[in-house]
Amino acid sequence: MMRIALITPYGREHRNGNWHTAARWSRFLREAGHTVRTQVEWDGRAADLMLALHARRSFASIRAFAERFPTRPLLLALTGTDLYRDIHEDRDAQQALEFAHRIIVLQERGVDELPPHLAARTRVVYQSAPDIARLPAPTHPFEVLVIGHLRTEKDPFRAALATAYLPEQSKIRVTHLGGALSEDMAETAEMAQGKLPRWRWLGDVPHRTVLKHLSRARLMVISSVLEGGANVICEALAADVPVLASYMPGNVGMLGEDYPGYFPVGDERRLARLLSMAETDPDFYASLLSHARQRRGLMRPEQEASRLRQAVAEFEQSPG
Repeated sequence: MMRIALITPYGREHRNGNWHTAARWSRFLREAGHTVRTQVEWDGRAADLMLALHARRSFASIRAFAERFPTRPLLLALTGTDLYRDIHEDRDAQQALEFAHRIIVLQERGVDELPPHLAARTRVVYQSAPDIARLPAPTHPFEVLVIGHLRTEKDPFRAALATAYLPEQSKIRVTHLGGALSEDMAETAEMAQGKLPRWRWLGDVPHRTVLKHLSRARLMVISSVLEGGANVICEALAADVPVLASYMPGNVGMLGEDYPGYFPVGDERRLARLLSMAETDPDFYASLLSHARQRRGLMRPEQEASRLRQAVAEFEQSPG
């Protein structure tokens, strides 16, 4: 069994996707018998293997480990900003790729963004969530969720804007769960809430509250511009909640090319049309649900644990 340094750029206090991924992976690896230290920055203590999340933000730790232990395995998991921005323009992120003995992407389209010579080093590890028990959904309103902090990469107000184009008789209510990461975002959210009566913002809430809302929701919207493989999609599918998603590689890699619930990035009118169809067309809603249930099989905890452990096990015989 190995001593593993797990590096995440965000600590527990942030409660974002990177932190939740690090917490799950740490648990999966410990259950396999490994010793895991989870850190925001590597403390320099000896480890048989480093597993780092985020090429650019974790670069200092990646470089330090690679220079001190050049023959010991270094695994790098790429986030959305890594895949769809940083590795194309940031030298630190590009150097991190070359240091890595294995690269982990969180959905099947991630490898498309990598230089061809790195494809053989790359493994797909879908994120996961345990089953979330359904509670009876209210007939009215038709509850739609958006989950995530208010960040530019998430295009967080697209669903709010879409509510302005819903038919007058629609019973849809969109609830956004997630904190504002800037005063400007908070001010925009407060203004939108005042002008768009079908949209409400509950701010930063505990994870258990997110799961309670999911257990009763009819639909979730993810409108991201950049996404590496959103864990909120895993949680929605775990709660048997279909998704309407922006058509961009990170979402397509999670939900599949033939998923019927895509809208063009930034297109609130098309999103409004899909929302209305989901509310009023039982066949369309059933198609969303059927496709979501098929993809759910890729995102169960036992699948994520197995794929991650296999990536680590490739190096167990000779840590260096």
